[in-house]
Amino acid sequence: MTDESEPPLPRYEVVSSRMAYSNPWTALREDIIIRPDGKQGLYGVVERGPFVVVMPVGIGREGPTVTLIRQYRYPVNERLWEFPMGMWESRPDAAPEQVAAGELREETGLIAGTLIYGGAMFQGAGYSTQKGHIYLATDLTQGEPAREATEDDMSCLTVPLKTFEAMIARNEIVCMVTLAAFALLRARALV
Repeated sequence: MTDESEPPLPRYEVVSSRMAYSNPWTALREDIIIRPDGKQGLYGVVERGPFVVVMPVGIGREGPTVTLIRQYRYPVNERLWEFPMGMWESRPDAAPEQVAAGELREETGLIAGTLIYGGAMFQGAGYSTQKGHIYLATDLTQGEPAREATEDDMSCLTVPLKTFEAMIARNEIVCMVTLAAFALLRARALV
């Protein structure tokens, strides 16, 4: 919902910009800026390419199921339950739907008969340019995962949707992207 009385976007003047760090996945840019109030400041911006997150929903004996992956996340030194997600650094021009199908198959071995676009979100808009695309995957067929070397410790778990929701309530799902994707798909009555 857009408020018609919303003021125009603030104007920031960029005095200088430099790339402080860069690798194939992430870049850190430092901008010296003049804020709308006229004061000078420093803004650090993490530049990352677009990513996808996929909620795989199947049918089990107890009704809808959800497939999660669990993997070690170095920055927080924990293994997290998440939806399959990722980005293709080597193919930044790939269509998000193609990346979604590829990441789903790579991480879980699942092949989606249907991919439904759920919407988009920014991950950490206060510090990052990264935009994510959310997909619901249905009509699933199980194949073999094709994980990258960095995903060797990854595991998969398929649970009833009710169990997944209970995991959220018990704070066992702490991946913000997974939680936001589920909330959007649920709000759109896709799940």
